Amino acid sequence: MTSSSVAPLFVMAVTISTASSFVSQPQPSISSCLKMSDKPEIEVVPQPSQEFLEKKGVFNWGTWGCAASKFPWTYDSNESCYLLQGKVTVTPSDGRKEVTFGKGDFVTFPAGMSCTWDVTEAVEKHFMFF
Repeated sequence: MTSSSVAPLFVMAVTISTASSFVSQPQPSISSCLKMSDKPEIEVVPQPSQEFLEKKGVFNWGTWGCAASKFPWTYDSNESCYLLQGKVTVTPSDGRKEVTFGKGDFVTFPAGMSCTWDVTEAVEKHFMFF
């Protein structure tokens, strides 16, 4: 055997060993692979206290409402809102968690998020962009 015929066998043995040790290393979970980024999620505070709402100044914010409907929306800035009535499911278009909320819930939406609002019961809310 010449040295040139031995070298490929040695290299192949190293390659197999390297591949084998790679496979035996702990692999990331499916959920960590699916998480594309650390984008902030929609935050829902279910039925906050009157004190919480007063500290935020919610009752001095603007109001908005709509009938049952479904429509796309993009948040150019953060928004917090307090639902006076209604029920909504918001589905982000970028893989963030879908949320459903309703009368008496306080919700904060992150800037830069595009989503679909599915209003299943007419909504009336106090809101503030920040």
